[in-house]
Order: sequence, then structure tokens, then C-alpha cells
Amino acid sequence: MNRKDNIKQIANTDKIWDIVVIGGGSSGLGVALDAVSRGLSVALFEKSDFAKGTSSRSTKLVHGGVRYLAQGDIFLVLEALKERGRLLKNAPHLAHNQSFIIPIYTLFERLKYTVGLKMYDWMAGKLSLGKSTFISKAKTIDRLPTIKQEGLKGGVIYHDGQFDDARLALNVAQTCDEKGAAVLNYFKVNQLLKANDGKIIGLSVKDQFSKNSYDIKAKMVVNATGVFADKILQLDNPEAKKMIRPSQGIHLVLDRSFLSGEDALMIPETSDGRVLFAVPWHDKLVVGTTDTMRKKPKLEPAALQKEIDFVLKTAQDYLTKKPQRSDILSVYAGLRPLAAPTDDSEKTKEISRSHKVIISDSNLVTLTGGKWTTFRKMGEDTVEYFTKLTGEKLLRSTSADIKIHAFSEEKSTDYLGVYGADRKSIKAIQNENSDWTELLHPKYPFTQAEVILACRNEMAMKVEDILARRIRVLFLDAQASMEMAPKVAEIMAKELGKDEAWIDKQLKDFNKLAIRYLIES
Repeated sequence: MNRKDNIKQIANTDKIWDIVVIGGGSSGLGVALDAVSRGLSVALFEKSDFAKGTSSRSTKLVHGGVRYLAQGDIFLVLEALKERGRLLKNAPHLAHNQSFIIPIYTLFERLKYTVGLKMYDWMAGKLSLGKSTFISKAKTIDRLPTIKQEGLKGGVIYHDGQFDDARLALNVAQTCDEKGAAVLNYFKVNQLLKANDGKIIGLSVKDQFSKNSYDIKAKMVVNATGVFADKILQLDNPEAKKMIRPSQGIHLVLDRSFLSGEDALMIPETSDGRVLFAVPWHDKLVVGTTDTMRKKPKLEPAALQKEIDFVLKTAQDYLTKKPQRSDILSVYAGLRPLAAPTDDSEKTKEISRSHKVIISDSNLVTLTGGKWTTFRKMGEDTVEYFTKLTGEKLLRSTSADIKIHAFSEEKSTDYLGVYGADRKSIKAIQNENSDWTELLHPKYPFTQAEVILACRNEMAMKVEDILARRIRVLFLDAQASMEMAPKVAEIMAKELGKDEAWIDKQLKDFNKLAIRYLIES
């Protein structure tokens, strides 16, 4: 993925693109992937880095949604289970089968969750990842040694998917790039271009680094900016009513010792009726989440004190090794782009996660809602509007069968597993220069070679891009990420041809950001 080459593509002012996508998170990338699968020409613009927002801040699950099943949203669960199966098939290097255990403390819970999860299995059909089953108290303790034992009757095991969200976004961007799309990060949309009849015929974008502006002609423009969808809608029509109500979810990252073993923990009903997960991820434990209404979307939302206390208290209630504030390695917050409720008292956890495609009077196509698991289907449903807007025939979607960049079925036990086939590129870089085999931090396995790869092939432009979304250290251990930053900045500067002033600014910016992922004990 070469940024300069893609800029050359969009600099051709005569070209009329079939679809231009605004937003480089899961929604926008899903649209781009489906469009290229039908042979359409596609340009995608992201104002920050790919998956900078919500799409890098998930619970790391590819799931049908046990919670949505409990709410009776059968169609959403069926759709998500089908997409879960496709994602595990098309990106096995990034998404895998994860076993979950629900601890059972009453006979009613045993009946409720055994029956409910049998239904979940049945709905998955041929795409099932494994049968749910009840296990004894002794087996539950054996598999979850740190689970609260008082009153424990046993556990219900079920299976769902687990993945690396930001790396999937990156690999989907690379897939689109390889299929001819012009995919660009750090490009901001300044204006929507319109014909005399008020219909959109393109947009004006600005490179955040060179400050150069480009006018892009397009047959269809898609607003896939998640929680920021209202900003583009108001760019189209200043009178547009707000459609998005951001709902915040936070996660705490702990050492794996708090839930040793390979299973994830699922608490189906917390004190306020939510679901809480504790999921093994990159040799750490991700615990969350919350559902808190926020008034305004932010690119870097901050966890509220009450959210941190809630997740910590719930984890303490169920674990014998009780995590304290001082044990939190990182805390991150993400915003879900929910449809704004008509009733102010409506709770976000009850708003459907289904996606919607809306066409404005100007022909701006806006995709809202949805979740990572269904990103491909969201894209397919959006691209279907192409014929309606242009009158042109549309080829059948083949995105369900596209193998994602770096596809590899080779089972890897080390941290390079998420790189899939790209691990060969890392090894080649290490062979190129022995210095690049050196670790970035004594506590972590990441080497200098991953920084070189990110600069050369993955469009990393800032220190943050690497530490937050290429090797995920900011999310795993915020303090360690700050300790790695100087080395990463130095390597990047050499690779990208930057000076000392650039290094100083990058470190200042990154440290300012990373402090937000730390909490005072």
C-alpha cells in the first residue's frame, strides 16, 4: 500500500470514480471491499489513520451477539453468525474460534443459558464453531481457576470468534488497494461538490501532510464515518437533523494471570443488566464493556471514572484474584454510532445494532449503525444502491469469498501470527539488516522490523499509527508504549526521511495521547 502511488491516482482530475467512500473504519472499508469485488473503481478517504476511531476500540469479538438474542433481535443474530463464519474463513490469520464460559450460580441460570445457547448453536447451523454444553463445577474451576467459587454450580461453554480489529481494518484496506482502489489515510473531506440541480458529483479533499487539495469526481459518494456521520450530513445540508447518538464503551486491559487458561469469561447480566466480557487477547486480558450515552462524538473519547469503577467492581465480584486500579495496564474508550433515540429516556443498550442505509436529497449515501462482525454485509447492502443512483448495471457481489490480505491458514503460536503471510516480509526485513531483529522493549516481542514493514507497506505515517494500530502496544500496555516511542520515532524518521524536529513533535504528540490510556492508581 503506497501512499504516493495512490495520491497519483486521485490527482487525475479527468477520472470519474464509480464510488468514493468517506471513512476508513470498518463501515467504509466494507463498502470499498464490496465495490471492488464487483469491478467498480473506488477511492476511499480517511481523515486520520485507518480504524483510528471506534473500529480499533472493540471488545475484539467476531460474534453473533448472545446479548442481541436475549433482546429478541433474531435477524441481526442470524446475519452476524453467517458473517462470523465468512470472516473466520477469509481471514484465519486474524480471526479464530474462542471458547467462552458463563459461570452458573443458580438452577434457573443453568436452564436459561443452556437453552438459549443451544438456540445460538442451531442458528449458526453449518457455520457453528462448536457446540455449547454445561460443565460441572470442578471442570469450570479447572478451566477458570480464578472464578468465584462460592455458590458456583458449574458453567456453560459456548463458542464465538475473536480477532484483532485494527489489523483487520489495515488488511482490508490492503486488499482493496491490491484490487485497484485508491485508499488514503490522513485525507480530510472539506466540501461536497454538487451540480446545478443540487446532486452530489464528487468532493474536495485535503492531504493533512502536504496540505494539497484535490477535487474528486464520483458517481456515488458514501458517508461511512461512524459517529461522525452527522458532520458529513451537515456538510451536505446545514439544516440536517442529527441522526447519531454516540454510546461509549470502555475496556480495561489487565495481565493474563487474572484469568489464566485459554477460555474467555462472559458475565451475562451485570448489576445494571449489561453483559461483561473478559477476553484473552495478545497475551493480555481485555475486560469490558459499558454503554454510556455521550452528547458529542470525539476522535479520542476518554473513559469516565464511573465506567472504570463499574468494570473493575464487576470483575472483582467474579474473580478470586481481584484486579485493582494499579493493575490496569491500559484503558481505552470507543463510541458506537447508534441511531439517535426519539425518546431521550431510551437506553443505548436497547437500541438495535442493525445498520441502515439512508439516501439524502442530494444523493449522498449514508451508512450508519452496524458492528465489526457484519462489516462486509453492510458494504454489500450499501453498494446495492449504485444502480438506483446511476442507472448502471451492477455485477454480483463476490466480497463474501474474497480472501483478506495476508491470508494464511498456517497455525502460529507466536505474536507474528496476526501478520499471516506477511510474516515472511518481516523475516526478509530482518535478514536485510541485523539491527532490525532487535526488540523495541525488553518486555515485549516486537522488533524493529515491524516498524519498517509498517512504514513501507502499511501506510504508517505517525508514531501513534504504529504503537496504537500496527502493533497494538498502546492498547496493551500504555506505559510500555511510551517507553518504546523514542526508538520507533527514530526508525520511522530514517525510513520516511524525517528530521529531528519531526521526531520531537511526534514524541510530544504521542506522549500526550498515551497518558490518556493510563489511570492513576
